[in-house]
Amino acid sequence: MPIKYYSAPDIKKQIDEIASDLDLFHVVPQFVFCVRSKGSKAKRTIARIHGLGKIWQGVLNIPPSYTIEVISEIYDKMPEQEKEKTLIHELMHIPGGFSGGFRPHKGYVEREHVEQLYKKLQQTRSSKKSQSC
Repeated sequence: MPIKYYSAPDIKKQIDEIASDLDLFHVVPQFVFCVRSKGSKAKRTIARIHGLGKIWQGVLNIPPSYTIEVISEIYDKMPEQEKEKTLIHELMHIPGGFSGGFRPHKGYVEREHVEQLYKKLQQTRSSKKSQSC
């Protein structure tokens, strides 16, 4: 069965909220798209990010864009906390210049940094709740 891709508005909503709550100002929400795939043979991949390369940006005359793909067979079965960490991880691959390129795993996109940002996300949400009461 070939991989099929479906629009994922639930993931898009989460991505936008996470980027906002973590003050990831370099992430341009209208140029981050989200899909859910089904039929992947991947065993260890939960999600992946795709960038629109410079050549395509130039030929199509469109700005840098990213697509975050969650692999349904794995992602959808995970606890909510791990799903959010996965989305944080994918957002961390987007470089500060929002150029269509990627940040590599070595250095910035590492487990410890994901954990730090997840704690910050929880703190931000907690303070938002206390301010609204």
